[in-house]
Amino acid sequence: MRIVFMGTSDFALPALRRLIDSEHEVVAVYTQPDRPAGRGRHPTPPPVKVKAQEWGLPVRQPAKVSTPEDTAELAAFKPDIIVAAAYGQILRERVLQVPPKGVINIHPSLLPRHRGASPVAAAILAGDEETGVTIMLIALALDEGPVLAQRRIPISPHDTTGSLTAQLAAMGADLLMETLPGFLDGAIRPQPQDTAAATYAPLVQKEDALIDWRLPATEIWRRVRAYNPWPGASTYLDGAPLRIWEAWPLPDDSAEPPGSVLATPPSLDERLGGTFTVQTGEGLLAALTVQRAGRRALPAADFLRGERGLIGRRLG
Repeated sequence: MRIVFMGTSDFALPALRRLIDSEHEVVAVYTQPDRPAGRGRHPTPPPVKVKAQEWGLPVRQPAKVSTPEDTAELAAFKPDIIVAAAYGQILRERVLQVPPKGVINIHPSLLPRHRGASPVAAAILAGDEETGVTIMLIALALDEGPVLAQRRIPISPHDTTGSLTAQLAAMGADLLMETLPGFLDGAIRPQPQDTAAATYAPLVQKEDALIDWRLPATEIWRRVRAYNPWPGASTYLDGAPLRIWEAWPLPDDSAEPPGSVLATPPSLDERLGGTFTVQTGEGLLAALTVQRAGRRALPAADFLRGERGLIGRRLG
């Protein structure tokens, strides 16, 4: 079977590797164009491009794969099927019509829940107890195509978007290889989604990660996890940015206003490692790992020792 693979981020790499090692032939890899990154804003290739070239595969990086010219080049590869995973472009009708077997996608949520660009972060933000991966046929509407297979995984209280995405990438690659034979021989029939149960996960924006200390501690804790590794939940200390990479919600409360930095309650201090807490709109949030702009991340206890007079100040 001739396969064109479309993917951009690290999430796509396990599936691409499994396809290369299978009996199928990956005839080309499509990925997003190089983007400026880092302090120097130098053009940086996406992870899929780097690995595809390392593995000796033809790579294409059209700005819009659905243009007539780029679709014609895609058709010249004569793919029987296209497999997509975190590609980052909307595929128009002319692309979907290229492969006889259609275009299938690995989506990191239990569709129809969390359709859209940021499903892993959305599952954490919503407080979901589980998430998973969906193998689906791509349709014209966003993530509304029929489902071929799904697999579930519990969300740990310690999961971040980074850790959960890595788990789902490996799970999605496994499920793809289990599903592909049955789909290709007609044993697996696509099942329509329940549109009435759909929720949407918009693209995470940098400003989403600014902490509002008036929110309950549990909600802020979810945001800390959801925005790790990007963009990183942040607040301000004396007007300078401070990122909180790891935290834990506590049921305790104080009479101080939201954002006030407090000592950890004595009953929890030993278990939390001598950290500090912050009053929220409901409950306390124990900071566990924090980072000043331009400096390395530190355990909150170390940060507290180096930041004299932190207790009693106010964040945000």
